[in-house]
Amino acid sequence: MERIRVGVVGAGGRMGSTVCAAVLADNELELVAAVDPHAAGLSAAGIEVHPELRALADADCHVVVDFTVAAAARATVPWLAMHGMHAVVGTTGFNDEDLAAFRTAFSGSNCLIASNFAISAVLMMRFAELAAPYFDTAEIIELHHDSKVDAPSGTAVATAQRMAAASSEWAADPTQHEAIPGARGSTGPAGIRVHSVRMRGMVAHQEVILGAAGQTLTIRQDSYDRASYMPGVLLACKKIAEHKGVTLGLDSFLGV
Repeated sequence: MERIRVGVVGAGGRMGSTVCAAVLADNELELVAAVDPHAAGLSAAGIEVHPELRALADADCHVVVDFTVAAAARATVPWLAMHGMHAVVGTTGFNDEDLAAFRTAFSGSNCLIASNFAISAVLMMRFAELAAPYFDTAEIIELHHDSKVDAPSGTAVATAQRMAAASSEWAADPTQHEAIPGARGSTGPAGIRVHSVRMRGMVAHQEVILGAAGQTLTIRQDSYDRASYMPGVLLACKKIAEHKGVTLGLDSFLGV
């Protein structure tokens, strides 16, 4: 059985290098290309890192994993579509225009864009979505390492969007004055409050707290190592050919 040929963009970064090692260790996948203009000439999981996307086409990649930043991925993802490669994208920060452009571009190959590849995080978001109609107040607290430069996290935004879509019955925030501006966090979809913590010693964590009269429900997910994302990334590489067009979130790949 032919192994799936995988390329990695952003191979010089922490997530990219972890993906390279995970692909290399999987018997169903073959790491054939690594691209990162900031790490060109270095080695990732035993293969040379190239500066240009052309290396992905030269290596005849079936699937390309992108863990970079939105500004770079806006160019990379359509390029992959143009060259008939499937894309597994862990980059966040895309807007509606970006997504519309991706949907137009991917006609001959497929694309998955996921805010989080940890299976526990996918389930956490799904559980919060299922719980939302049974509560009238909710807040999200996301906690990350102190090198994360964006806030709130893509996972927190996606969670709030899904909860807001699941229920339109949310109580108004009673706060009339903040002694310290921003103490109540930011206002997300449907008024769901989102709080971001950046702290040394943490990796990636999120709590969703839902409340109704006399009761609360807390759903928490913790990722202690980047290895937590790899089962989801590898699953996506193996199943992307079965999911036509652009898919948002790993849920359908898991059947949840």
